Amino acid sequence: MSARQPLLPDLDVMQQIMARLATAAREEPRLAGAVPSDLIRHVKGKRAILRGQIDGRSAIFRVHLDAERGDAQREWDEMQRLWPHMSQGDLRIPEPICAAPASGVIVQEEVRGTPLMTLLYELKETERAAYLPPAAAWLRTTTKLSEAWEPARPQRWIARAASASAQQPFEQLQRLESQILTQMERLAPEIEAAPWRTAICHGDYHPNNLIADGARLTGIDLGGSRRMPVAKDIARFAMHMGRRRLRLSGRTQYGVDAGCLAAFARAFEMDTTERTCALPFFLAFEALIRVETTALPPARIRRAEKTYHALLQDLKKTGAGRASD
Repeated sequence: MSARQPLLPDLDVMQQIMARLATAAREEPRLAGAVPSDLIRHVKGKRAILRGQIDGRSAIFRVHLDAERGDAQREWDEMQRLWPHMSQGDLRIPEPICAAPASGVIVQEEVRGTPLMTLLYELKETERAAYLPPAAAWLRTTTKLSEAWEPARPQRWIARAASASAQQPFEQLQRLESQILTQMERLAPEIEAAPWRTAICHGDYHPNNLIADGARLTGIDLGGSRRMPVAKDIARFAMHMGRRRLRLSGRTQYGVDAGCLAAFARAFEMDTTERTCALPFFLAFEALIRVETTALPPARIRRAEKTYHALLQDLKKTGAGRASD
């Protein structure tokens, strides 16, 4: 990955991390020679990510601070599942080096390159859309191994969206969110009428979880991988950029880039129901589930409001007898 400024280490945090690594070394002897250095990220009570060395090579240490949750084991299992299929070529995951899952520690290859979102901002607008097909192909490569069609259960997703929306601190956004929820409820019976495509998905698929190095894309942060509707991961990717109003193809649909949706629709060979029902439904979900905070700058709130307006306008046209390709 491209170099980042390391965080100023908190002494208590570093003591907690070093104690966890010492415990992990008893589970996996290779970790006894590990030399962690820069703290890249720390999510209080959840995880820490450090840069360092092991066996004389650069590596990334992912330390799950609540080892009892089993997140490290799930992440390690997912890396082991994907590595034989994504260790070569332009669509990859980091090489899994070693792990002590019971202690919450995973060590993986340090990936060279630039987070895709960062790269897209650096590129000219006319150059950005070229990354959409490979980004869609990366996700399809991971899901193909486990895709299945299962009964659709939209109500649990509506309930989660409603719970998140209730925390929205901005009145102008909350009014729009109420209307978006109404559209999700309207689409629910149509979604339930047909199965939806599920797979073991990334779980947090957004452009900064892809590292670009020339034509190579490496997907990172696999800890959220689990079986879910594939349209949810696609919507996460598209809405992450949509909320930031990042221009790609120059066309907008459902508040996000239309070229992005088209690239994923082609990669997944989506049928009409997926394109005009399931995907819009999960775009609405992703819009509501990421609650803005009062610490965000006003420009970010204005961009979110524009995205909501555009999303709502197209949602009203979506569904049986309303959708157009």
